[in-house]
Amino acid sequence: MLKIPKGYDSVTKTFRLPKELTEKMEKLAEKNKISLNRLVVQCLFYAMENIEGTD
Repeated sequence: MLKIPKGYDSVTKTFRLPKELTEKMEKLAEKNKISLNRLVVQCLFYAMENIEGTD
């Protein structure tokens, strides 16, 4: 799983996500013993590093 450094600067944002997606993410976070927030950050970092056209 992607690792992110601790102690990074952060901001608070609100997003509306599909219920099914959040349920899957909550289960994955629990399985990996990490917070849901940490999982979301890891997923977003991974997506941004692997999406085309964001150079």
